[in-house]
Amino acid sequence: MKLGLLALLSFLLVGCSAVSLETQRADMDKASGGGNAMSVASVQRGIKIGMSNADVVGVLGSPNMVTTDDQRRESWVYDKVSTDNFVSGSAGFFFSRDTANATSSRTQRTLTIIIKFDENGKVRDFAYNQTKF
Repeated sequence: MKLGLLALLSFLLVGCSAVSLETQRADMDKASGGGNAMSVASVQRGIKIGMSNADVVGVLGSPNMVTTDDQRRESWVYDKVSTDNFVSGSAGFFFSRDTANATSSRTQRTLTIIIKFDENGKVRDFAYNQTKF
């Protein structure tokens, strides 16, 4: 009996604890298999000067846009925009949300990657820019 009461009490205390937005985001990334494959880390780790365009597709997938310069060399552009919405509040009886005291937060992130290829389809240069607001 005491063990059951202790388990119930600890469950309720854990259920009422505050969770940071970063923890929520990390949990959501884990639940979705680690988040999207395209990230600054995947560019820094996976894209190297001299690699083939097929290898780039293996790391980042297909580009959003392909252009060519005056020498017919391709440039690939990847554009990713994501929005994270989080709502926090206190849990009430039977886990109903106290919407009067709830707070919400929205974060938008963008990632733009530009990869330039030489005439043989090998990476000659790349750049990326990330914003968060």
